[in-house]
Amino acid sequence: MTSSVTSENSPTDWRELIAILLLSVTAILTAWTGFQASKWSGAMSISFSQASTNRIEAARMEATANRKLSVQVSLFTQWLQAYQADDTELAEFLQSRFPEPLATVFPTWLESRPLKNPDAPATPFEMEQYVIPESLDARAADATADRKFRQALRNNQRGDNYTVLTIGFAAVLFFAALSERMRRRRAQWALLGIGGVGFVILAVVLMSFPKMF
Repeated sequence: MTSSVTSENSPTDWRELIAILLLSVTAILTAWTGFQASKWSGAMSISFSQASTNRIEAARMEATANRKLSVQVSLFTQWLQAYQADDTELAEFLQSRFPEPLATVFPTWLESRPLKNPDAPATPFEMEQYVIPESLDARAADATADRKFRQALRNNQRGDNYTVLTIGFAAVLFFAALSERMRRRRAQWALLGIGGVGFVILAVVLMSFPKMF
């Protein structure tokens, strides 16, 4: 009867309660930071893959643009040779088969009187209006690849940050658990205090990090 009353009236061991709470909350946050590190790592892989896809697309578009430019330069060179040889029939034949954008730009270039006007563009390919669409698409795809690559680097850094936090919270768990193994009261509180301070610092840092759900 006496032992039962003594047990019910025994003072609360606040150190043990704090240690249990610290261990429980830290375990949850450790799992959370590990989850976030995994999510950001996956986002990094996706961004790198998208960057690579856009690089390939940019290279393909650039090759198409260069092929079109080569064909149009060849046709223009043949037209120029026919024009200088006064072969009007051949010159008109070639001009009628100019592909875009050379077909649109060529008349404007002729109106600039390039043979008499020193300020006129030497060829139609030097005019601002001469734009091959695939060349623009290649630059756009390349810019997208650059953006995705930078995003992948940011995601990688965020994943690394969460990994560091996971290690930090694991250290808090270590100090909190070790405090339970100490026999001296002062050593118990000292280790628990170190774990508690570390927990607060890590929790504040965690709140400032971007999160994925």
